[in-house]
Amino acid sequence: MNSLTVDRLAKDMGLEVIYMPDNPKTRLTISDLNRPGLQLAGHYSHFAYERLQIIGQVEWSYLSNLDEKTLEERLNNFFKYDIPAVVVTRKLEIFPQMLNAAKHYGRTILRSELATTKFIKKVLNYLDDILAPQITIHGVLVDVYGIGILIIGKSGVGKSETALELIKRGHRLVADDAVEIRKVEEGVLKGTAPEVIRHFLEIRGIGILDIKRLYGVGAVRNSKAIELVIELEYWDENKEYDRIGLDEEYTEILNTKVPKITIPVKPGRNLAMILEVAARNHRQKRMGYNAAKELNDRLMGDFQEAKVED
Repeated sequence: MNSLTVDRLAKDMGLEVIYMPDNPKTRLTISDLNRPGLQLAGHYSHFAYERLQIIGQVEWSYLSNLDEKTLEERLNNFFKYDIPAVVVTRKLEIFPQMLNAAKHYGRTILRSELATTKFIKKVLNYLDDILAPQITIHGVLVDVYGIGILIIGKSGVGKSETALELIKRGHRLVADDAVEIRKVEEGVLKGTAPEVIRHFLEIRGIGILDIKRLYGVGAVRNSKAIELVIELEYWDENKEYDRIGLDEEYTEILNTKVPKITIPVKPGRNLAMILEVAARNHRQKRMGYNAAKELNDRLMGDFQEAKVED
C-alpha cells in the first residue's frame, strides 16, 4: 500500500507547520478527507480518524463559541484518536487548547492560507496522484498524436529505436526502459518516468541520449495517460497474425483493461510509421468508426444481396 509522510505533505503543499512531533506515528494511506464537525460536537460514531482532518471556517467558528473548559475537553477527545494530521485553513488562529492537545498526544497541526474549498480540491488531486496504486513496467511510453502508447517487448526487439524515430517525426517521449504507472482513477492509468532517468533514452551502440537537450522541450513530456499497449515481438513464421482487426485484444494493468496490439518485427518494417497509423486508428475507434467492421459490414451486405438474387 502506498503511503505518504506528513512532513512530505507539508513540504509539497506549502503548508505551515504549527506542531509536528519528532517521530510521527502515523502516515497518510487514504486519499479521502474528513471535516470533523460532528466529532468536535461530541459524536464519534463512524469517525474516519485515519483520514487527513480539515478544520475550516465553520469548524473554527463553532470551537470559538465554546467556553474554555468545553473547548479543552472536546479537543482532547478529538486528538486522542490516531489522526495523521490536522490542517487549519484560511490561516485561522490556532487555539492554545488545540496546540496543547496535539503536543500531549503527539499529533501534527498544519496550516494553509487557502480557503477551505480551494485547499480541499488541491489536496485531493495531490493525494489521488501520490497514493494511487502503482506498478513499474519495463517498456517505453510515448505520446503519438495525443495517444499515450506503451511499447513493450523483449529486450533488444527495438522499443527504444522505434521511440527515437517517433521523436524525430515530432512525437514525444515520456519514459524509456522503466515506466511508472499509477491508477489515478477508475479506468485511467497515468505513466511517467522515474525522476533519475526522466527524458533519457538508451540506444544500443550509442549509449544514453538526453532527448530534452537533443530535440528540445517539445520532444518530451513528464506524464501521459496510457490508452494503447503495443507489443513488439520477433516475427514467427509459424504464428498466425491478425490481418483484419475485428477481434479486440486487451491486456490488464492494475485491474484496468487496456487495448493491445501485437506487431511482429522483421527487417524492413517501418515500426514508427506503423505506430503512427495505430494511434490514428485507435483514435478513430474511440470516435466510433472501425474500418475493419465497416469492411465486414460491406462484405456481408454484398453476400446477402447475392443470396437474394440466387
